[in-house]
Amino acid sequence: METSATILHADLDAFYASVEQLLDPSLRGKPIAVGGGVVLAASYEARGFGVRGGMPGRKARELCPQLLFVGGHFSDYQRLGDAAIKVLADFTPLVERISIDEAFADVAGCTHLFGSPEEIAATVRRRVRAELGLPISIGVARTKHLAKIASQVAKPDGLVVVDPAGELAFLHDLPVGLMWGVGPATKARLAEIGVETIGQLAKTHSGALQRLLGPAAGEKLAALAWNRDPRKLVTHRRAHSAGAQSALGRKPAEEKIFVPVLLHLADRVASRLRAKARPGRTVTVRVRFADLRAVTRSVTSDQPISATAMLAEIAEDLVRGVLAAHPGEKTISLLAISVSQLEESAELQLELPLGLDDDKRRPGTKKGLARFGADRAVDKIRQRFGKDAVGYGAVALEAARSVPDAFRELAEKEL
Repeated sequence: METSATILHADLDAFYASVEQLLDPSLRGKPIAVGGGVVLAASYEARGFGVRGGMPGRKARELCPQLLFVGGHFSDYQRLGDAAIKVLADFTPLVERISIDEAFADVAGCTHLFGSPEEIAATVRRRVRAELGLPISIGVARTKHLAKIASQVAKPDGLVVVDPAGELAFLHDLPVGLMWGVGPATKARLAEIGVETIGQLAKTHSGALQRLLGPAAGEKLAALAWNRDPRKLVTHRRAHSAGAQSALGRKPAEEKIFVPVLLHLADRVASRLRAKARPGRTVTVRVRFADLRAVTRSVTSDQPISATAMLAEIAEDLVRGVLAAHPGEKTISLLAISVSQLEESAELQLELPLGLDDDKRRPGTKKGLARFGADRAVDKIRQRFGKDAVGYGAVALEAARSVPDAFRELAEKEL
């Protein structure tokens, strides 16, 4: 493991809201939110009132009556995000982009050209501000996990360098919610056993953590609490799965609710698989209930699939199985679909016309081929006239209107 702090984590501050304020100077200094029915992103001025991404627009307005909602300029988000990452790449080829607005960089091999890691980080920040007009926070540390935490501590618009000699002193006083992998549900579980800081987590017996969070998550968080993170930067990474999810708020666990949502999610996932010719064998669904407890189910098919209707029907069956196994759960708050075991240019195995009950879910049957043909026709229409030109049902498209697909696509990894 490296003995010096050469890993940078750069994170554009309140990126979507900052871009909107850049494009419209009259919004600067005002509390704004990107979105409408749901807050997609909030400026720091709005965050001061408690407004957060993912919050219903009605609640956001209650917290901040003067909140201004603006529509998203998604092409500008992509353009400016790419430009910020390019600034990092001007200093080192070892850049790992993890989202549209953040990336890691390893500058160990270029300090003789550009100065110390701290000087490089300061130069990156000056250039992003001068060339793009956007604020960016950077953390510098010996490991990826600590660099990411340092960039969060640096926000807004700051720079934090963690000396290797003082890593644990810096890390252990921080709230556990800053750790990579600790979301609201995990944070709440840790609070139940009195763990609120990373230091308290580090002193918690690993067995207790594994019983509380599961073996894999418990072991991982215990290691990260002591800054044991051997991960290297990965500069070229293709996704091993494709997924989509939809937060529902609190909806009845009924077919009229989950069927259209699953169709919409299947459309998003399957169209990506077809675009890259990477069908997958394993379909997984995740159902989150009102108490934030989530259940997953999966099934693996004999042949890889990328047809929208097949994926939607398989997901529906899996969700029905989840609800049947949890009859006391009457409310769902999130649905997700993912496809894994992706294959490169898979050869389709044609099947005999045996008239099996599941023929329409088999890619190599006559019905399966017809479904795939219909999908390809839809893909071609959308390529020419846009994604809204044709769909798989008005109800399904309406199910996710609160969060535009263009916003979700910004976070999708390359297949």
